Amino acid sequence: MASATPQGANLLYGLRKSKKFTEGLGAQLPVAYKKFWDEWKNRQPAAVHYVPKDGMFEREDATGLINPIQNVPLPLLVPLEAHKGLWGGEAIIKGFQKRNPYKRRVPHFWVPVLKRSVVHSQVLNEYMAVTVTDRTLEQIHDNHGFDHYLLKTPACDLRSMLAIRLKKKILLDLQGGCPKYADQPEKQQAIIKEYAPYLSQYTAEEIEWYGLTYVEAINKIQNQLNSQEDKRPHKLIFREKLIEQLKEAGIKEAQGTELKGIEDSSSSSWLSKLSFKPKNW
Repeated sequence: MASATPQGANLLYGLRKSKKFTEGLGAQLPVAYKKFWDEWKNRQPAAVHYVPKDGMFEREDATGLINPIQNVPLPLLVPLEAHKGLWGGEAIIKGFQKRNPYKRRVPHFWVPVLKRSVVHSQVLNEYMAVTVTDRTLEQIHDNHGFDHYLLKTPACDLRSMLAIRLKKKILLDLQGGCPKYADQPEKQQAIIKEYAPYLSQYTAEEIEWYGLTYVEAINKIQNQLNSQEDKRPHKLIFREKLIEQLKEAGIKEAQGTELKGIEDSSSSSWLSKLSFKPKNW
């Protein structure tokens, strides 16, 4: 079904190449953000809801037939609530269930079992109450801590904007030298030494652009372009360009011309040149 796939109705007309980074402001986004986008959207996430098989072919025990192995990911539904918690890569599965052998199958949704738990970030020195799943807790224990879990797991496997923003916040604190432990120098140096290998994987620009949605990245690049824009009136800019062109052409009258600021131009406005003398009525 086309409606159950992430591409949706686009499959009816074939897969269309995205133009997010080739047109408009998207073409001016830095490589640092494109690296995060590739990690978040283009990389294949780890298998969570199925067990992938190794090899290219497999033999059926009952019939002896040899079939090709196809590890096709299940289409998942990621609701808005998933971005407010830490689901550990789990999502909602939409499918059908045969509840009675003599009746038709019926639609069914498999939803992760959610629970409220408290996690501790050693770098941020904070306790946070969040919605998690059993797989999230298992991943935290397997990676020996909440910070290690976030820093080791790519954005495509986190599958949560809350987790991605926390990961960015941890990287920023590591970059700033763990300011939460300013009054404990020994512990501060120990934490920086423990998590320094993660920080070396990113540049300062990559950390700055990490965790932004496409709309947030577009707004950020737009603000940067606006700050670099010349704020002077257009008439002064055009006048400066005209004088430069006249100087390049060798016009003698333009050689000694100097541009004046906005204050000089405002003082010699057309209002100051008017000599208005009221008549005696």
